Amino acid sequence: MDLMASGFTDVFKWWLFMATDIIGEPTFGESFRMLETGKKNQYILDMERQISLQAIRITFPYLLKIARYTPISVIKNTAEAEIRLKMYAMQSVERYKKLVFQTPSDPKPTLFTKLFDEKSGLSYSDIIQEAQGYIVAGSDTTAVTLTYLTYSVCRDSRVREKLVAKLTTLPEPVMDKSLRDLPYLNQIISETLRLYTAVPFGLPRLVPPEGAQFNGYNVPGGITVSTQAYSLHRDPAIFPEPDSFNPERWENPTKEMKDASLPFSGGSRICLGMHLARMELRLATALFFRALPNARPSTKEGMTANEMEMQSFFLMAPQVHRCIIES
Repeated sequence: MDLMASGFTDVFKWWLFMATDIIGEPTFGESFRMLETGKKNQYILDMERQISLQAIRITFPYLLKIARYTPISVIKNTAEAEIRLKMYAMQSVERYKKLVFQTPSDPKPTLFTKLFDEKSGLSYSDIIQEAQGYIVAGSDTTAVTLTYLTYSVCRDSRVREKLVAKLTTLPEPVMDKSLRDLPYLNQIISETLRLYTAVPFGLPRLVPPEGAQFNGYNVPGGITVSTQAYSLHRDPAIFPEPDSFNPERWENPTKEMKDASLPFSGGSRICLGMHLARMELRLATALFFRALPNARPSTKEGMTANEMEMQSFFLMAPQVHRCIIES
């Protein structure tokens, strides 16, 4: 499919389709076939709705329980979307179970294979919740990062031309093995993750009952603490000119830069999919700019720079959920 047949396209939409298809394959053994369809279906619309209302769902979980009795359409629609997302997860799990049934002695290995083992201790309900989390966490986050990476590179001709020049040296076919050691590509990814972290605000952590000492402060037990990647990634003492997209800053990163970089959170609760995400970012970026070396932000369709303003409720995304790029 020629995504630029008309000279421009919404890369946010296509990155979302791609990331959704990719997470389906290693998780459930089958792609969701979003790229083949090429259109937003009810599932994608439900995900967008859930993202924009995630903060309300977390802060006021009881609202979903009483949603069917309220006349407020936004609450009722959110509850209905929640039900459908759970249904999508159930359907995905059932599809994988059928694959296992077809070859019980040698099932296709996926991220969910061991979850069906009795030793996992997970109930069917637990597995469905895990499935729902995998689908959402493995699609929107990567799509948002790729969208801002594409936009940032496309609007800076110096960065774009330097990247394209590096990519032309790659052997065919392009494999992730050769991309891991491509410094400038990885510097661009690191800078994108710094400025446009998909989950930029604090992920909560509970202090142990005995309390803790942190940086000279006594933190009482039982309270919730968090660190904002958004603020930390923009600390001028660590990242000079923090609002500038400057991949070269990662050429020789300081220890402070490495310690302050938390695009996938940190500690024992760090993102499980970070290695898969980085692989997707490397391959997608390389293949995109090899195919479209002159890509740039489009002035068609009435797109303006304001459209790329970050909007965050839990996951972050461009405020109008699109990014038009032309070749």
